[in-house]
Amino acid sequence: MNAAAVHLRALERRFGDRAVLDSLDLDIQRGEFFALLGASGSGKTTLLRLLAGLDRADGGTVLVPRVRTVVFQEPRLVPSKRVLANVTVGMPRGGATGLEALTEVGLASHANAWPATLSGGEAQRVALARALVREPELLLLDEPFAALDALTRLRMQDLVERLCRVHRPAVLLVTHDVDEAIRLADRIGVLREGRLITDERITLDRPRDPADPAFAALRSRLLADLGVHSLEETSP
Repeated sequence: MNAAAVHLRALERRFGDRAVLDSLDLDIQRGEFFALLGASGSGKTTLLRLLAGLDRADGGTVLVPRVRTVVFQEPRLVPSKRVLANVTVGMPRGGATGLEALTEVGLASHANAWPATLSGGEAQRVALARALVREPELLLLDEPFAALDALTRLRMQDLVERLCRVHRPAVLLVTHDVDEAIRLADRIGVLREGRLITDERITLDRPRDPADPAFAALRSRLLADLGVHSLEETSP
């Protein structure tokens, strides 16, 4: 087993009297893709922000790699910079590696384009290239496909899966989409009231087909952990 890139023990984060993260333990290995599910307000984004260094813990141990990057739901591109400059922002002499990153996401021909001319999927690919060009040891994905249409979302999921296999960062994906988590993750956690109530390794062969009975069974278990039950289970 690879050394852990993320090591959390008894992690606490409180807002007033409310424990948003409550004695949370979690390890994510280098090269491992961990997807985190949970209802709104369960602490998912708070955990991601702590790992990104955008928030602070109130207690416990937080060990993360020095080099970590975040892809948010919105691409957050700089409107006044062209695409290549957005990828390499803050990187001196990053032009060559920036072009390599754009080639990986299929946008080398858009290097001199302005962000306003990009589609939603193209803009998010630029954001992904900007994250990966820094060769992070930890890649944090905060619902990065939520604003995309269904077809673009599937294409972006495939792209992220492929690039993560190549670059091998530890990955934390925060998502509300159970199918997305199953398609992409090596492990899936369910967060409820600040605690991990599920931490399951996914053994389904790739590529993963939602029509596969094993996929459907896993989906049902995870939905139940999220408090969502099928009509058959709730009908009288």
